Amino acid sequence: MEGAVRVQSLSQTGISEVPSRYVQPPENRPTRMTKTKTKTSLSCSNVPAIDLSLEKGSVIAAIQGACREWGAFHVINHGVPTKLMDDLRRVFFSFFNDFPMEEKLKYACQPNSAASQGYGSRMLVSSENDTVLDWRDYFDHHTLPLSRRDPTFWPHFPPEYRTLVADYSDAMKVLAQRLLGLISESLGLRASCIEDAVGEFYQNITASYYPPCPQPDLTLGLQSHSDMGSITLLIQDDVGGLQVLKDGEWLNVQPVQDAILVLLADQTEIITNGKYRSSVHRAVTNASKARLSVATFHDPAKAVRISPASDLVSESSPPRYSSVVYGDYVSSWYTKGPEGKRNLDALLL
Repeated sequence: MEGAVRVQSLSQTGISEVPSRYVQPPENRPTRMTKTKTKTSLSCSNVPAIDLSLEKGSVIAAIQGACREWGAFHVINHGVPTKLMDDLRRVFFSFFNDFPMEEKLKYACQPNSAASQGYGSRMLVSSENDTVLDWRDYFDHHTLPLSRRDPTFWPHFPPEYRTLVADYSDAMKVLAQRLLGLISESLGLRASCIEDAVGEFYQNITASYYPPCPQPDLTLGLQSHSDMGSITLLIQDDVGGLQVLKDGEWLNVQPVQDAILVLLADQTEIITNGKYRSSVHRAVTNASKARLSVATFHDPAKAVRISPASDLVSESSPPRYSSVVYGDYVSSWYTKGPEGKRNLDALLL
């Protein structure tokens, strides 16, 4: 099991200062947002919200604008039952808050193993002692393909936990396929183009729990990064703390009731030859209230080679990225760390 101390345990001791391992270098620290309402505190009502129940042409046009300008957008009327989303948040919050640590640790991640399934605090695998840690605990579930889905690795408490995760996984797959189709069509490609390039989804569902932090100005709940796969679908509670980077400024993503936040990830940026950019985002902490978010990642298999779509490459629009075997990309991401988009930038031609 993972040997790292859980952040929740640190928070519950009532410490007034965070341990040095969690202190971000000055250039990475979040700016105080109570006084600078023109920059880092802009409300992300500006992040587009797209109603998927509208006429398809208008939906595709809205997705095109959102992908070009943001790499992120909310979707509403998306077909995922509100009760399923609420119940999932409830059982995840209950796991983190209502059960003793010794019970939770029975589901701990394997140490020194990148992206192992289970309950953990430290996502990156690094031998460097100066790695700054995120102020976050998480539970990662391997959910697709079905050959990876083994609910015995998931908590048995609350009793409906495992069924809800499986049901939510299935609903997210359907929505991810639908969205990749619309994103493909917004570029004039056949609807199946991006999904065909990605192949069978390797899906993980990660519940992230951000305990109250005594020094939120010094820490990050999750460091700046873009997701490495194809598309991420995220729901959060009403606390807030997610930020996206746009035009050099960090903007708050205010929770939208019943919406799902869509984040384009790095392999989609490659497939679209940079016409659409993956979203750089991070999570900030607060001193008073725990926050929960649930991210569902849809990635290629490790053996899949990703390259720009042939229909988007021409003499006047040459490939902007080298092709890459996805497993190699993942290894780089977990060993070097994300640091924004440095792994993707390394593929630029």
